Amino acid sequence: MSDQERWQAAERLALALTEGGLQRMSARVLAFFLFTDAETVTMGDIADRLDVSAGSVSGAVKALLTTGLIERLPAPGSRREHYRLRDDAWPTLFSTQNTMVHVLLRAAETGIATTAAGDPAHTRLARMRDFYQFLLSELPGLLHRWEQTHPPR
Repeated sequence: MSDQERWQAAERLALALTEGGLQRMSARVLAFFLFTDAETVTMGDIADRLDVSAGSVSGAVKALLTTGLIERLPAPGSRREHYRLRDDAWPTLFSTQNTMVHVLLRAAETGIATTAAGDPAHTRLARMRDFYQFLLSELPGLLHRWEQTHPPR
């Protein structure tokens, strides 16, 4: 695969991530991390490769740091901060998103409390709550099985 084909594939992945709900620049930066062959990168490296401003990269890097997909690394002798995709990025993302599951669960419970039994909204909200309760009960086992079959490198 040529370098051009590699980065075209990265842009296609970024487009798919955007269609899946990720902010466009965060999607492009995540695709960069997935396709780069560098062990660590700086925001300047990302901005140069994507041909975008440092400011747009900064926001995307902050978002990816917050979700736990990437991590900041010490770079002795360098004035720039270095980043890399975490080895445990996907389980970390899944675990981090549990926060959103809890938010949705609380929202469903609040809605249930404000609707009458038998009301269609009450029934839909109860189903929503039940789904998220089920999901939360299954996640620990699912993540444990993942860790058992895919030990850290």
